[in-house]
Amino acid sequence: MQAINDISERHAEVMGLKVRRVTKPADIETVSRLAGGIWRDHYRPIIGNRQVEYMLIRFQSPAAIGQQIESGYQYFLLFCGPRPAGYFAWLADTADQSLHISKLYVGKARQRSGLGSRIIVVAEQYCQTKGLRHIWLTVNRHNQFAIDFYLRNGFINCGMVVQDIGAGFVMDDYRMVKVLR
Repeated sequence: MQAINDISERHAEVMGLKVRRVTKPADIETVSRLAGGIWRDHYRPIIGNRQVEYMLIRFQSPAAIGQQIESGYQYFLLFCGPRPAGYFAWLADTADQSLHISKLYVGKARQRSGLGSRIIVVAEQYCQTKGLRHIWLTVNRHNQFAIDFYLRNGFINCGMVVQDIGAGFVMDDYRMVKVLR
């Protein structure tokens, strides 16, 4: 397992959480495949098949993930045993003293097992090492499952954000923020 930047393996392995930073093309392919399964399963009822497929190509194809990594995003695979159970990505902004959690996805079989909350803990520990004061993310405003998860983990809803993503689609989200002490 690879440490998450300045966070030691001890911090990344909170209660059995195994994380590997995505740097190799094979890992990028794995993230893209995971995204396809997770997004189709979870988002089709919320935003429909056409928008899911568009967003997967635009944001979670191997090329798109590679471009995000080149621009500063850090992607991580989450493992339970030898198989990946999910993934997450973030981007630190030292000027704003914030960490943007861009992606946080756990496969259906491992949801409600505490893995997502453990990822939040890892993000908080990362913020402490970098002097970042808050974590923020966006979540689809019709995704009550995820909204409830973030509220349980100390985030507050800071209002709506609607963003045109092309091809006639918009992301209709809430911005959620967790202020760190």
